[in-house]
Amino acid sequence: MLQTLSIENYALIQKLEISFGPGLTVITGETGAGKSIILGALGLILGNRADTQVLRDNRSKCIVEGTFNIKGYGLENYFSSYDIDFDENTIIRREINTAGKTRAFINDTPVNLNQLKEFGDYLVDIHSQHETLYLRNPYFQLEVLDHYAANQALLADYQQHYLKLKKILEQLNQAREQEKKSKLDHDYYLFLFNELEAAGLEPGEQERLEEEMSLLGHASEIKTGIQAILELLDLTEYAALRQISEVNTILSRLGEFHSPLKNFETRLKSVYIETKDIYRELESLSESVQTDPARMEWIQGRLDTIYNLQKKHRAANVDELITIYNDLDYRLQSITTLEEKILKLEKEAQEMQEKVNDLAHSLSDSRKTVVPQVEDELLDTLLEVGMPNARFSVDMKELDQPGEKGSDQVRFLFSANKGSSMGELSRVASGGELSRVMLGIKSMVSRQKLLPTLIFDEIDMGVSGEIASRVGMILTRLSETKQLIVITHLPQIAGKGKQHYYVYKISGEKETTTEIRPLSDTQRVEEIARMISGDSYSDNTLETARELLVNNTGI
Repeated sequence: MLQTLSIENYALIQKLEISFGPGLTVITGETGAGKSIILGALGLILGNRADTQVLRDNRSKCIVEGTFNIKGYGLENYFSSYDIDFDENTIIRREINTAGKTRAFINDTPVNLNQLKEFGDYLVDIHSQHETLYLRNPYFQLEVLDHYAANQALLADYQQHYLKLKKILEQLNQAREQEKKSKLDHDYYLFLFNELEAAGLEPGEQERLEEEMSLLGHASEIKTGIQAILELLDLTEYAALRQISEVNTILSRLGEFHSPLKNFETRLKSVYIETKDIYRELESLSESVQTDPARMEWIQGRLDTIYNLQKKHRAANVDELITIYNDLDYRLQSITTLEEKILKLEKEAQEMQEKVNDLAHSLSDSRKTVVPQVEDELLDTLLEVGMPNARFSVDMKELDQPGEKGSDQVRFLFSANKGSSMGELSRVASGGELSRVMLGIKSMVSRQKLLPTLIFDEIDMGVSGEIASRVGMILTRLSETKQLIVITHLPQIAGKGKQHYYVYKISGEKETTTEIRPLSDTQRVEEIARMISGDSYSDNTLETARELLVNNTGI
């Protein structure tokens, strides 16, 4: 239940403090005085969006604060899920700074706009004077049936599975598009892969083959050169090894006479030994170097294959070709994996579709069950508000495919007069008739919802006289189990309130402000008299106003 509402620096409101009690509270005032502005401010703490245009003074921030008694409404889980301190008297505050940025708090804990709106949906249902337009919306008509049938949990379960199905189908479509594109590339990738696989490339192979090719191409030249070196070292009369040996013999003899020469003898022996080793290794190498035309032809063919592949793939070396080969292998495997993914997604989609269909059927059955009750109860209300010849029915058809709200398409059919054929409610009903239908729907649905507070902004639009009194009786009954706040321009309804607030404007030299005040018993009589006949009301009008209040409140 809404206990207090504080508004500061909002539109025409400088600062207001309003207290609300249980039962029926009525708010009246002249047209344009700011009654709906108060509802706009209340909407801010219920999660509605706002901007800097709501600031009365753009040099100061706007603050709206409401205190709600939520005892017995089972909202403890909401508080624990968002780590907010629970209090039976919960305070919601919304602030809008001069830059248009907003902050929201529940019991001084910061919350985002979605969390605030979620909480507000548990507390208050506001019917604005333009909400009758919702009657034109098929989704709203479905919501009426779902609220009456208490389908909220079932609908939430359905929508959760429906969104999962949509996500799976999106993934499936994406995978199929990928597969379609991949299949166009598959044969080309496979050709390139097979070509590289057949080549059997090895890391460093190109360098080894090029080196061997160089050796084979110069084998004769190498062999001739080595032979010449061998002859210079040991195969001629004046070969190097023989010369070194003779020098060493002379040094050995002379060293007996001059010791420093022995050092040269030792060093020259080392030169002899190293040169002898070089001779033997060159001799062995010469034997290993052979001309091999067949091998040269094979190597040239192999190198031609490598060079052609490098040119084709714009690769600098064999290592890059091997990288390309591995990438092609990955792509081909991905195409195979994609096929497996599609099969898996198709299976998941089929299973989820079956679940969605089952839940849609459950929703449809539940809705069909309450249709007769909704029709009868709404007709009873219409009869009570002066429409004895009204006819109302709910037309349900099954969609080809389940949608966001299930598999049902709903139309409210209506006729207000005898002999008139029934048509879609939004097409055949007048503004006053739509208001009375909406009142019937709100009063009917509110009994199924655990909302502590209902607010009606001119639900009585388009009615007057005795019909207005009947509308007032319906509102009075509603207020027995709910806190009901009604903005009205009808004295028949204003006279039924337990509390009565009056909204008015004060025009100063520089600015106009909206104010609100509770009315005493005497002031209520005067206000209702003004509502009956304007500012120039008579004693008879005052008496009529007293009678309205005595009959309704005992004043």
